[in-house]
Amino acid sequence: MLNPDQWKTITGLVEWLDRQNGRDQHEISMRLLKLVEEAGEAAQAYIGMQGQNPRKGVTHTRADVADELCDVIVTAAVALASITHAEPSSILDAKLAKIAARAEATV
Repeated sequence: MLNPDQWKTITGLVEWLDRQNGRDQHEISMRLLKLVEEAGEAAQAYIGMQGQNPRKGVTHTRADVADELCDVIVTAAVALASITHAEPSSILDAKLAKIAARAEATV
């Protein structure tokens, strides 16, 4: 899913966060909560793209939603790399293979 250069960037972000904030239980919790925050922002952008709030109308574009979804992906990858001692890319690859196998089994 993420290529080696992207994982290198993710690792660099984790190292930067570790230098700034450490990696204790509280910090891990904050990284997971950041993921929830980013998912909420993606939902907010989608709602805005649909114009669901009559008072506000259409406030976001498809590009805004895509940008927020990228934030979700990056934040999830940072959280994954922060909580595991194994190579996060292998964990993601294994999970993706399981999901793909399940999908293929239902075809």
